[in-house]
Amino acid sequence: MRHAQVAYFERDGRPARPELVPLTAEGRQQARAAGAALAGVRFDRVVTSGLPRTLETAALVAPTVQPESWPDFRELEAGRLAEIPEDELEEAFAGVFRDVVPPETRFLGGETIASLLERVGGAIDSLLADRAWDIVLAVLHGGVNRAILSRALAGEGVFLGNLEQSPACINMLDVGPDGWIVRGVNITSHDPVHLGPRTRTMEELLEQYRPHRRRSP
Repeated sequence: MRHAQVAYFERDGRPARPELVPLTAEGRQQARAAGAALAGVRFDRVVTSGLPRTLETAALVAPTVQPESWPDFRELEAGRLAEIPEDELEEAFAGVFRDVVPPETRFLGGETIASLLERVGGAIDSLLADRAWDIVLAVLHGGVNRAILSRALAGEGVFLGNLEQSPACINMLDVGPDGWIVRGVNITSHDPVHLGPRTRTMEELLEQYRPHRRRSP
């Protein structure tokens, strides 16, 4: 899963601290809807990145299982938005998750896709090396989920940016000795046929940030 909705920007567009943001009221409703959809599933483990938005989502979706914190599953780390030139701002937001993303691409001037693939790949290898579980719920992030789905679909070292991850979406994958089976991608229990915004999440975030950018000297 991707964690449910949070607010990365204040109403005036000022960036919030992404490592601290909690779920919004709508996000909590989204997480409860996902929990209802998964109510019949018995999870052996619940894995999160340890960031509050993943822990809060996990607590609402699978309240009876103690969540684990895996820091290598944290989201891509952005750079300083103020340092991105104005004429590069739209591409920095809207272009970062588009098509097959080159490994040297930096997320909002920060961490590279190559770095993400390396640490997420290592975490996945460690998780798969433990044969004691059958079904695991991983409550993670949009970029991290893309890395996992890309590995399942195209192999190691590939990052498919067009795999949109809506808040509180569910992806279903089987993995075993014969490889990966992708059974479902970006399933949203609260909006089953995606009647919500038709834009990408990063495009929505750019529009939330613009008011602050216009007022900045």
